[in-house]
Amino acid sequence: MNYLIVGASSGLGRDLAYKFAQNSNNLILVSRDERDLKALKNDIEVKFKSKVDVHSVDCSSYDEVNNFISSNLDVFKNLDGALFPIGMISDDDTVKNKISETNKLIQANYGIVSHLVSELFEIFEQKNNGVIVGFGSISAYLGREVNTTYAASKRALESMFESLAITSNKNEIKIQFYVLGYLESNMTFGRKLILPKGSTEKLANIVFKNLEKKYKKIYFPFWWSFISYILKILPFVLIKQFIKIIK
Repeated sequence: MNYLIVGASSGLGRDLAYKFAQNSNNLILVSRDERDLKALKNDIEVKFKSKVDVHSVDCSSYDEVNNFISSNLDVFKNLDGALFPIGMISDDDTVKNKISETNKLIQANYGIVSHLVSELFEIFEQKNNGVIVGFGSISAYLGREVNTTYAASKRALESMFESLAITSNKNEIKIQFYVLGYLESNMTFGRKLILPKGSTEKLANIVFKNLEKKYKKIYFPFWWSFISYILKILPFVLIKQFIKIIK
């Protein structure tokens, strides 16, 4: 089978690539870092019986994303699924963002997924089969003083996947969405956090296991499901105090 993984060169994307290749799937890997992609491709093709194609794309660039999509439409017709373990943050991401920085963050965290899904969903509808897997963030559940655009983009992404799930009720397209807390990744490296980090390798195993399920929304690590429930019922005055703790 053939899968597209966007955000594949490190962290969760890398572990997903290994997991899918281990199970004899062919891969199309997309990320910005061409050197890491080529190293990953070479390692996978040596270890497993999988064909790997790689594409270096700056996912924060609207033009590069559009070029990638328009030049690979025929390739997309052979896909069985797509996964989007992509995320981009900035130390300067606040409500005072410059418009250019805001657009990059929106494009990387929401835009590329939306653009690709709009193409893939039509293809999967025609085949009456396919799987689309998105990855959000617990940070989307609150407005934030920092990582403002990142959190807003992930909130939009979660809403889009809920709409995908509703739209796919009458066909066999599988939609899954993972709400992520802290993970062992470049985004959390060196940070002092109030809760333990989840294993990206463990998460990759869970994602693969759930591929054939119709609609799944999963919190990982699992304890974030309880925290998200509390955030929904707390008065905003208490939420503001909570923000000071987790930001």
